[in-house]
Amino acid sequence: MSESNTDKQINAATKEGFAVGISIVAAALLFVAGIVAIFQGISAVNNDNLLVFTEDYIFEFNLTSWGWIHIVLGIIAVIVAGGLVVGSDWGRVAAILIASLSIIAQFLWLPYYPVWAIIIIILDIIVIWAVASWKPRADGL
Repeated sequence: MSESNTDKQINAATKEGFAVGISIVAAALLFVAGIVAIFQGISAVNNDNLLVFTEDYIFEFNLTSWGWIHIVLGIIAVIVAGGLVVGSDWGRVAAILIASLSIIAQFLWLPYYPVWAIIIIILDIIVIWAVASWKPRADGL
């Protein structure tokens, strides 16, 4: 038996509402991931004793370089989260781009802070999924 048009519309509206809610949560997660990245960067720039130094790491950069990479990505992520909250097209595209770059940076950061890196990677994956699955209507969110 096939679904009626009304059932299909209700189903679509439910999925859309879920995607909008997840996108707002994605903006919050992107904001939090950005703030954490900023703190990771500050810790690295200050050569904090919290960081674990590994030898013979193939993707090794100067710790100060890693710090600035995280600070810049974090600041951009916080700004993009604001654009995502208002539902702008540039915010959606930038959120996917920044979350993707953050995944790469966190993957390369794994030997220094494995638990935090994995947490941020998971948050970034959720952000990408939510933003990619959200199809805003022309009349707003």
